[in-house]
Amino acid sequence: MGITLFILSSCSSGKTAKETISTVKTDTVRRYGQELVVTFPGKIKAAADVNLAFRVSGTLLRVPVDAGTYVRKGQLLAEIDPRDYEIQLAATEAEYNQIKSEAERISILYKQQSVTPNDYDKALYGLQQITAKYNAHQNALKDTRLYAPYDGYVQKRYFEANETVSAGFSVISMINTGSPEVEINIPSSEYIRRHAFDSYSCSVDIYPDVIFPLELIGITPKANMNQLYTMRLRLRQLPEQAFPTPGMSATVTLHYRENESMLTQIPLTAVFSNNGNSAVWIYNPEYKTVSVRFVKPMEVKTDGTMVISDGLQPDEIVVTAGVHSLEEGQVVELLPSVSPTNAGGLL
Repeated sequence: MGITLFILSSCSSGKTAKETISTVKTDTVRRYGQELVVTFPGKIKAAADVNLAFRVSGTLLRVPVDAGTYVRKGQLLAEIDPRDYEIQLAATEAEYNQIKSEAERISILYKQQSVTPNDYDKALYGLQQITAKYNAHQNALKDTRLYAPYDGYVQKRYFEANETVSAGFSVISMINTGSPEVEINIPSSEYIRRHAFDSYSCSVDIYPDVIFPLELIGITPKANMNQLYTMRLRLRQLPEQAFPTPGMSATVTLHYRENESMLTQIPLTAVFSNNGNSAVWIYNPEYKTVSVRFVKPMEVKTDGTMVISDGLQPDEIVVTAGVHSLEEGQVVELLPSVSPTNAGGLL
């Protein structure tokens, strides 16, 4: 009878010890960016898109261009009635000539010591003042004409002839015909890897068989409201048969140099909170135990993974299921992988 109780007691103790070993699911830490290319949606923009305005006010005499008109640099786009500015300049010119003659006469007398230094200074300052006024009125008359700053297209005109416009109000909107630009928004995980960018290219739906090479113009160092960084690139080597125009959508591909990424990527389910900090369980294959490791998350991807900026090394093993029921140093068993020939575990 005693022997029987001893055997039962031994079996019961062995079963309890076995139940303390948790079975966990794991995954291998991957280097983020091992893929050498990433793509982002973008928009084709004009290299320059400006609103042109007069520096002076007045009534529009004529606007000889319409929306869509191709213009050359220096071509007249609009003109303000110059009559008031011509009269103003004529009056100032007469005053300028009078004061200039008087200043020249006093300068001669001063050299002959026939006038006092004070009179000479007054004549000199008066000439400087009227000269500045004369130049300003000359410029005002010139500013009654608005010219194209570069070759390009008139995008829109905001006023018609005989309308009165104020200085600084946009009259003509223009885009130039230089190489178009592409604008995209990239997340912080790509922004911090910007020094690893190797080359850039894009494709446009309307030209499916053409890959357009790009060159980087710059990346805004401040994130926008969506926590994205604006990146601007310029199209180059445009073939004549394929010329993307502003407003078209594009898919931009960023090419990375190999082995430049210090970021890692793990399943989102591996990350849990430990005293307010992000942490994961690291599995030790030698001792079959787990230990906590604090990490710095950077970005959650749409595929259910998380980008980690610090705390992990590629090829380490992290627990991805049951993370809230584990303890430091606990012995665990790995969940066996499912055999493709035994999907239901029946064999």
